[in-house]
Amino acid sequence: MLRRLSSTSIKNIPKNSFARRGIITKSIRLKCAQVHAASPHFASTPRWASTAAALKISESTETIPRSTLPSSRIDDRKVVIGFENGEWARFHHMWLRDHCRCPQCFHSVTKQRLVNTFEIPRDIKPMKVESKPEGLEVIWPSSQPHVSIYPWSWLRHNSYDPQLPNQQSLSSEKILWGSKICETPPTVAYEDVTASDDRGLYKWISNVDKFGFSFVSGVPATTEATEELVERIGFIRKTQYGEFWDFTADLSRGDTAYTNIALGAHTDNTYFTDPCGLQVFHLLSHTEGSGGETLLVDGFYAASLLKELHPEAYEVLSKVGVPAHAAGEMGNIYTPTPQGAYPVLSHANGELTQVRWNNDDRSVMNRLPPADLEAWYDAIRLWNKFLTSSDSEYWVQLSPGTVVVVDNHRVLHGRSAFTGKRRMCGAYVGVDEYRSKLNVLKEKFEPDQVSLDTTPYGSSDGRSVWNPLL
Repeated sequence: MLRRLSSTSIKNIPKNSFARRGIITKSIRLKCAQVHAASPHFASTPRWASTAAALKISESTETIPRSTLPSSRIDDRKVVIGFENGEWARFHHMWLRDHCRCPQCFHSVTKQRLVNTFEIPRDIKPMKVESKPEGLEVIWPSSQPHVSIYPWSWLRHNSYDPQLPNQQSLSSEKILWGSKICETPPTVAYEDVTASDDRGLYKWISNVDKFGFSFVSGVPATTEATEELVERIGFIRKTQYGEFWDFTADLSRGDTAYTNIALGAHTDNTYFTDPCGLQVFHLLSHTEGSGGETLLVDGFYAASLLKELHPEAYEVLSKVGVPAHAAGEMGNIYTPTPQGAYPVLSHANGELTQVRWNNDDRSVMNRLPPADLEAWYDAIRLWNKFLTSSDSEYWVQLSPGTVVVVDNHRVLHGRSAFTGKRRMCGAYVGVDEYRSKLNVLKEKFEPDQVSLDTTPYGSSDGRSVWNPLL
């Protein structure tokens, strides 16, 4: 879910209110962005009449008494289940057999499928189904009858015919923000992040998931402490710039980051097929000069404004691939594979998932039809207008002891020009390592209801085989 932080001042919001803690109210100027149409929260209403007829129940039956278990029956090709609240869902026989998670069909430790999907008869049909307190029991025909149990909460979560609303969404809320985030930026203390109980670490990574960035305050101004902090998330990703960076404006690398000139808002690694997930910065020292303010821009916020006010431009930036390169060193010429295949705004299931924008690293736009060329330039002009507006730009002067981590798939960063000697350190972390750590800590501190319901009989090592992420 997306929520947009109001562009108006939040000084008057009580510090202990939900808004202060991240449950932000709607923008007074624009409606909050909507969850993508494929979300189970917006699934279409089941056709009650036809379902009721198929199950030979009265159309007037609206609910099943809460004292009873969900009902179940075998259809020609599906098992039909009636949940306690009156909702119905159907599951293909093949699908059920393929998702059996008994020890013979699913390894309880490795969490990998053992059943051979391709040996399941296409016309397989249960011998019997029965509603049990722990879930749907299905007896399958075989030389040695096979019994499967499917927890009710797991079936409901994975329903697809129709897709029922989930009681607990696995996707976290994204808070969209503008320049006013400067008044309450997400921050966690170093001593909390490094504590052995991992609660502070979870708060830090959750901030990144929700806001796209987070500060850590009170960090020792050393490369050793910063590197150890990064590795609390995951292993450092090695690129042509090395692993952990410790650099100044000496052009030791063929990139403008190694100069003292201003850098506009951009994401890194547009020239990679797989851009890094997180980017960590720590200003260790700045002497004999001034400037070098850090710029952060929420790309999702800017994109939401563009989509609402200029949907045709949003569409262009979602479809037109932009070629890119990194060729500042004679030993390297990096381009994404395939070149020119990745647009500024990438989506999955109708939801914005990645912003990919660095005008300085853009290669030649030579694959656009002539009729579309001007529309593309018009679109990036509007895009740049939203990125550089005073409403979007969050400027902050970093100081030794404050680390910032940025979601490189969402938040653009930059800096102002500077003078003097400025020493920075930092690193990249892969998006998969970051998301894995987030999932592990969420499982530990905020487990989903399905896992809670099924852990007593679906776990051998603390992780349920019915975990919705599996």
